[in-house]
Amino acid sequence: MSDTDYNDPETDEPVDEDIAALEDYPSEEDMERTDIIVESGADLEALTPDTMVYQLRLSYSHETFLAIYRGEVLSPGDKVLVPTRYGRDLAQIIGPIRQSGAKTFSEITRIVRPASKEDLEKADDNSIREKEAFDVCKKKIEAHKLEMKLVSVHYLLDEPKILFFFTAENRVDFRELVKDLVGIFKIRIELRQIGVRDESRVVGGLGICGRGFCCHMVSDKLKPVSIKMAKDQNLSLNSMKISGACGRLLCCLAYEHCFYCEQRKLMPQEGCKLSYDGSTWKVQEVNVVVGMVSLNAEDGRQIRLPASRFAKNDGRWHIMAPAAETPYGK
Repeated sequence: MSDTDYNDPETDEPVDEDIAALEDYPSEEDMERTDIIVESGADLEALTPDTMVYQLRLSYSHETFLAIYRGEVLSPGDKVLVPTRYGRDLAQIIGPIRQSGAKTFSEITRIVRPASKEDLEKADDNSIREKEAFDVCKKKIEAHKLEMKLVSVHYLLDEPKILFFFTAENRVDFRELVKDLVGIFKIRIELRQIGVRDESRVVGGLGICGRGFCCHMVSDKLKPVSIKMAKDQNLSLNSMKISGACGRLLCCLAYEHCFYCEQRKLMPQEGCKLSYDGSTWKVQEVNVVVGMVSLNAEDGRQIRLPASRFAKNDGRWHIMAPAAETPYGK
C-alpha cells in the first residue's frame, strides 16, 4: 500500500487512496428513492392468504417491486399497467411470491390491469422513438458542451412525458438543453441524474466472473459496499480486482458479506493458538468458502480440519476430538 492520509472508517487503518475512492455509501435520499409510487395502507385492503402478490420489473430502470392483483391469475412474462412515481407505465410480471410473513403496505403497490394489445403496440412504437430521442439528446448535449453522459431514454406509456436518465460527476445546468428538447419533441421533458452504479444496474453487462452484473441480474437494490467487506473476505486490496465496471467496489462483496460473517463465527481467526494432541497449534489460514482451517504445530506438522471440529467455550477456541485430519494441501 502507498502512503495516504485516508483511513478506513471501520478499522481506522491506512488504506490506499485509489481503493478508498471505490467505496460507495448512498445518501439517505438515494436509499429511500424508488421509482414505484406506493399506495397508503388506508387505500389497500389487508392482505389475506389468498391474495396474489406478484414481483414485477420495470424495463427502463430494471427495478423490481411487489404488487397485488385481485383479478385473473397472471403468468410470468405478462405485461401489466402499474402506477410509478413518473406516471402509469408498463411492468413485466416476474412471478408470484409466497407470503412468508406479513408484508407492509409500504412495500406493495396495486396492478391497475393487464396490458392490452394497444398498450403493447404503443410500447413497441415508443421503443423506436426512444432510440431516436436518445440520438437527438446526445447531439444536443454535445452542442451545449455539457459534462454529462446520457444513459437511457424512456417514453411513459400512459402520460405525455419523456424521461432522460444521465450521469454526471457534478451538478449540471441543463435548462437550455430542456428548452431545446421541448421545442423538438413538443412534450413534457424530465431529466433525471443517476449514479454510476445505477447506470450499471440499468444497462447491465458482464462482470469479471463472466456472469451478468449482480446489480442487474441478482438484485436491483444497491447496498452500500465498504473496504471492510473485502478485508473480511480475505481479498487483495487491489482496485483492479475488487472494482466493477461502474468504478465502485463489486456489489457481490455486499451480497456475500453476511455469509462470510456467519461462517467466520464458526471458525477461529488467523493467528489464533490452540492446544491439541499435546502440542500448540497456530491457525495459518481460514477458508470460509470450503469450511476448512489450516494449522501449523510448533514441531512443523501441518493439518487441515473442517469447521465442524472447532468449538468456542468461555471465549477460547478448542479442537474437538476425534478430528478427521488430512495432510495439508489435500
